[in-house]
Amino acid sequence: MTTDAAPPAVRTEQVTATQPPPGPRLPLAVQTVLFGSFRHRWMPRLRRRYGDVVKLRIYPERSVVQLADLEHIRAVFGGSAAIFHAGEGNVILKPAMGAHSVLLTDEDVHLRARKLLMPAFNGAALRGYRDLVTDLATREARRWPPGTPFSSHTRMQAVTLEIILRVVFGVAEGPRLDELRTLLRRIVDVGPVDLLGWHNPRLQRYGPWRRYALTQRRVDDLLYAEIAERRAAGDLAERRDVLSRLLTAPGDGDGLTDAELRDQLITLLLAGHETTATALAWALHELARDPRLLAAATRAADEGDDTYLEAVAKESMRLHPVISEVARKLTRDIEIGGYRIPAGHTVMPSIALVHGDAAHHADPQAFRPERFLDGGPAAGTWFPFGGGVRRCLGAGFSLLEATIVLRAVLSRHHIAPDRPAPERPKARNITLVPARGARIVATPRRAQPS
Repeated sequence: MTTDAAPPAVRTEQVTATQPPPGPRLPLAVQTVLFGSFRHRWMPRLRRRYGDVVKLRIYPERSVVQLADLEHIRAVFGGSAAIFHAGEGNVILKPAMGAHSVLLTDEDVHLRARKLLMPAFNGAALRGYRDLVTDLATREARRWPPGTPFSSHTRMQAVTLEIILRVVFGVAEGPRLDELRTLLRRIVDVGPVDLLGWHNPRLQRYGPWRRYALTQRRVDDLLYAEIAERRAAGDLAERRDVLSRLLTAPGDGDGLTDAELRDQLITLLLAGHETTATALAWALHELARDPRLLAAATRAADEGDDTYLEAVAKESMRLHPVISEVARKLTRDIEIGGYRIPAGHTVMPSIALVHGDAAHHADPQAFRPERFLDGGPAAGTWFPFGGGVRRCLGAGFSLLEATIVLRAVLSRHHIAPDRPAPERPKARNITLVPARGARIVATPRRAQPS
């Protein structure tokens, strides 16, 4: 007796379905606001009402489909890069990152950019960054005000920005980089309404959108000046920073243009610090509210147990995904869950919905680093860095950095919340951050490491 094979989770050939996915019928503007500002609440409600495949209308993409079923998501991540375009799916970032960014390109162009950047984030490079990250994290922890409430998110942004500046440029001193440091903080400190100006040149003539556009132009001026100065340096071959690596990397013709370099640099500077900073802030927020877990993490910091500290960082990224979904724009019609999704639509595997699903993570609303020990969650159920061939190049660097920063902080301070109530997430740019900045109170421990 024979049985028919189960249909594939996603069909990219012989698509027969005709019905579109269900979804809300609210106007595009309303859906854009709900998604931009309240997606952490709205997306779970949509899943409960419509199921695992939900169609939305969101500016600027307009037609997007949220995916929450793990098999569908795995099929998308494992699908052809010629069909599932991640670069086009990230079009919202194009005004900030640039058309050449490794996040915004697809197929051969993307592979070229990824190949150039990979040496800066392979295993050997990560080992070389360890002392730098440790030094900067230690300096940061020593500056914390004792007994006074402060935003841990702000402090984590400061240290991760300092680290990525050193990784990208090799140095972080001088008036040009001092100005760049200040302007980059303004670049990331935008809300969902500010994002509208990224894709509307008319809005850029007015108010906050005009100020943002001027800030961005000034950042570009500084980056181009840094590129020009570095091109003229006589010791490029000896330098190990990312900019020098890119300038000396073997490539086609005359190598990367200034515009290509600018786009890769701004991508690393923005994406390379903001997400890790937010994950660290959420980790400190959770540890400060749980004496048992704080004691375990403090003991791990004292004993050099990086495995446990990395589990803390991973659990922070699970419970509080900084980016709630990833996107792939379709180059041809596909079928998912019996629904037809036409070419030009964008599918969005939902990180937040999978991370918060009890079918994949027991007691999903609890902060439990132990779930990442002894093998961790099932494969594919934790993907804060995306998946497939487009998995974030800096994933290893982010976890290394988070582990070292947690060790530096917890070996020097006892932390507590500034108030009992936990903080809620709020939307900022494309990320979800602690609404009050993950405010804590730090008390120096009696035995201070040198």
